Amino acid sequence: MPRDDEELLLAIARGDQDAFATLYDRLAGLVHGVVRRVVRDPSQSEEVTQEVLVEVWRTAVRFDPDRGSARTWILTMAHRRAIDRVRSEQASRNRTERVGRSEQTRDYDEVAERVEVDEEHDEVRTALATLTDLQREAVELAYYQGYTYREVAELLDTPLGTIKTRMRDGLIRLRDAMGVTR
Repeated sequence: MPRDDEELLLAIARGDQDAFATLYDRLAGLVHGVVRRVVRDPSQSEEVTQEVLVEVWRTAVRFDPDRGSARTWILTMAHRRAIDRVRSEQASRNRTERVGRSEQTRDYDEVAERVEVDEEHDEVRTALATLTDLQREAVELAYYQGYTYREVAELLDTPLGTIKTRMRDGLIRLRDAMGVTR
């Protein structure tokens, strides 16, 4: 049975499960310690440790003993994976906070606003019903369809002065009607 970590890692690269069990027993605590110092959360640290050791099993063929020790290779892998987890968790928290803030930026109650607008529309409709047909027609053309007083006069084939009088009287009536219903 191979004795040092490098020999164990080379045996793992050939699929030796016993070599992996031996290396696991030797280094799992050390890997967990490195991960725990970076991640801090116990359950997250356990997950990352497990991920690192599974990665050791899968990527053992990439280990090159000429570039460094097996222990350094594994602990570097653990440190990088731990940093990745911390960054991922921070990004997730930032997204959640951003979404939370965007959902809370409403400065008013949308339902109450809609109810108020609907009530105002009902008041205006009720007030319009108090106008004469001629006043209502002139007001609707000017205020709901966007025509100028001169254009309303042309559309209704009525003198401009008469349209202005109908508009003035109609608006006064609307104001009075709106004041009464409030």
